[in-house]
Order: sequence, then structure tokens, then C-alpha cells
Amino acid sequence: MSDNSLKLTRRTMLRLGTIAALPAVAGCQDGTDEPTEDDSVDMPGDDTPDDETPTETPTPEDDDTDDDDEPTPEPGASHEFEVETVVGGFSHPWGLEFVHGEEWLLATERGGSLNLVDPEEGAVEQVDGTPEVFASGQGGMLDVTTHPEFPDESWVYLTYSVANEEGESATALGRGLLDVDSTSLDEFELVHVAEPYVDSAGHFGSRVVFGEDGMVYMTTGDQQFKNFGPDHVSQDTTNELGATLRLEPDGSIPDDNPFVDDDDVADSIYSYGHRNAQGMAIHPETGDIWQSEHGEEDGDEINIVRGGENYGWPITHTGCEYGTDEPVGEDPFERDDVVDPVYYWECGSGGFPPAGATFYEGDTFPNWDGDLFIGNLAGQYLGRFVVQNPDSDDVTVEEVDPLLADRGWRIRDAAVGPETGYLYVAVDDSDGPVVRLVPE
Repeated sequence: MSDNSLKLTRRTMLRLGTIAALPAVAGCQDGTDEPTEDDSVDMPGDDTPDDETPTETPTPEDDDTDDDDEPTPEPGASHEFEVETVVGGFSHPWGLEFVHGEEWLLATERGGSLNLVDPEEGAVEQVDGTPEVFASGQGGMLDVTTHPEFPDESWVYLTYSVANEEGESATALGRGLLDVDSTSLDEFELVHVAEPYVDSAGHFGSRVVFGEDGMVYMTTGDQQFKNFGPDHVSQDTTNELGATLRLEPDGSIPDDNPFVDDDDVADSIYSYGHRNAQGMAIHPETGDIWQSEHGEEDGDEINIVRGGENYGWPITHTGCEYGTDEPVGEDPFERDDVVDPVYYWECGSGGFPPAGATFYEGDTFPNWDGDLFIGNLAGQYLGRFVVQNPDSDDVTVEEVDPLLADRGWRIRDAAVGPETGYLYVAVDDSDGPVVRLVPE
């Protein structure tokens, strides 16, 4: 941005409400020598409470509508809801995906399992035919999605961490044909590994979605490299770490990827300069790809991802090095060669360690329509963000009313039931439930 007054105003707007409105949250420990936003240990207070008290206040009725009319949605207004347990007893559930409408729910467990859940009966069957995973640290069986033409194309896609013979790890994408009757993935195949393999058990990224163009988008993390600067792996585009990858459904490289004609960039890269994006969702109106990304100490951010762009990590960042007040890199709003986040938590704010993300689309909770929901891990709540003007350069994002903040739950993922409009949530715990928010 060349106009300094505009830059300051925009930054102030982006920060609005992130420091004063919410309590600070500290990073969690994962057995390493520093705090980290995503961990492999159990957190206290993750037991499901016996009471199912709604956590939100009623929505005022619109006096201008007739009794027979639907209430007019009020952006930012609340809804009363109840919390129902769909199924309990999962070990660190990570990803959620519906199949056959809302008849079945696929849920991954980080230890290596894929499960088929009946949301109405609470019955669970483990799916056979899944790959072996590198289940260590933050790695394991991670995200899940389905082919956009499912069930005609019954491919189920999994992201997971894998290891080579030397014990080095990487993020992988594989797919298999789901047979609900036999509860199995048939003809499973590994379609892509984000190289190189490295000696690390953290920051695998690993969200996966299909874009409106029919391509597969998956995130990769920087695998905790600490050489902050221009030589960091997230800025070295000859590798696939710290990036968003764009692939054909069979794992091959699309001919129109942004860097296919650049010998200095891996052909699979769609965007780079990421640290560890663990949430990704397609905006229902614009088709844009939105990501939630972990920062270093604070510095967490929400981005709209564009092809061919650099998102700055670690040459620009709003967070600090762990345990210090030292900034990592330059202020992203001072440079024109990186993409600014649309929302962020700067150093000292307490941060928002983000996990899975989804846009709400439906009539069950009309005031939530178009809102972005992101799981908060260390902060232990479901974040709700009102998005205004998503189809313009003046898009604004505002965090409102944390949901489930009284539960002590690390929220790993969220998904909207395509038929009921219920909001489903996966709780990251060694005995973690999947719950859903339903109207009171």
C-alpha cells in the first residue's frame, strides 16, 4: 500500500476487537522445547459436560415482519442452540466430511483411523483399506474430503503424514473408492507427497478441499523450520513446504497452475509463504479459498488465497518469536510484494490458534448465514467471524460471540450438515466427541 494513512486505518480495522474483547491464550506444549499452537498431548478440561445449556442469547424478533414470514437475518446477531453429542470416544478427531447428504459422516482420528458415523443413531464403523500413517507429534491421519461428483465418483481423499526409510516425514494425499456397504476404501492410492521429507513431527498443514474449478487444494506446513529469513523453506519455492498445492483429482499437475513455466518454482505450488494453515474453506458466494493459519507467538491470521501469491512467512509476520517480544520479519502492511491477511492477531494479543474452518450456509441459523466458523485450539472455543463484502476489495472480517467457550474443548474441525443445517464440531481430545449445535 502506498498511502500510509490508508494503511494505518486498514490495520486498525483488522485488529478491531481482537485484543480487548477476548482473553489471551497461551501456546500449548507438544513435548518440544517451545510452545506450539497444535499439539499431541491431552488438555485438561476436555471432558464433555453433563449439562447441555445453550451458550448464546436469543435473537430479537423483527417487528416489521408478519407472523407467517421467516425472520429477517441479522448479521452478527446470536441464536439460541443446544449441544447434542453425536458420538463420543474418538482419539483426537481431526477431519469431518458428510457423504450421501447427511446420511453418513466421515471422521478421521489422528492415530490412523477413518470412521463412518451414522449421525442419527450414533453408530460408528471403522473404514478398512486406509493407508499406514506416520502417527507422531502432530502427524497422523488428518483431513478428509470427497470428490465433488460423489457418489457418481465415489473417491474419498485423505491427507496424512508419511515417513520414509530414514524416518523423515512429509504430508501426503491419497484417495480410495468408498464402499458404504462394506465400510471400506477400495483401490486406495497415494497420489502426491509434498517433498522433501524432513526430520520433523510438526507443522504438516494438511487441510484439503475441492475448488469450484474441480481441482484439489491442499495445505502443507513449514515443518517447524526456524531459520527465519529469505532462505526459509516457505520462501524457497523449489520445495513444496509452507504452501498451498493445486492438483488434478488424480494427483497430476494442472497445466494452468501459476508457476508451471517457472523453473524456480515447484509446479504444484498455488501459493507460498505459509507457516501452517490448518483450516481451509470455499466461500459459498465467491468461490474464493479462505484459510486459517497458525502464527509463531500470536501472529495467527485469516487469508484469502490467490494463485501465484506470496503470503509472507517468515519474511513478514505480525507475531513474535516464542518467549520474546522480538518480531518475526517485517510488518506485512509495509510491503507490496506479499499478501496482507484479512484478519490477524498480532504479538501480545494472545492469538487464536486456529484449526478447521467452514462457512455456514443454511436457514436453520439464519443470522449465521455467510459467517466463517474456525476452531480455536488453545483458546478452547469455536470462533465465529462475520464476513462483509466478500466479493470486493473492501472485504471486512469481525469476530463476534465465541461459541462453546464454557466447555473447555479444543475445537479441531467444524462442518455444516447439508440437509439439517446443524453445525457439527470435532473436539480434539484423547476421548473426544463429535457434537452438533441444533436450534433450541
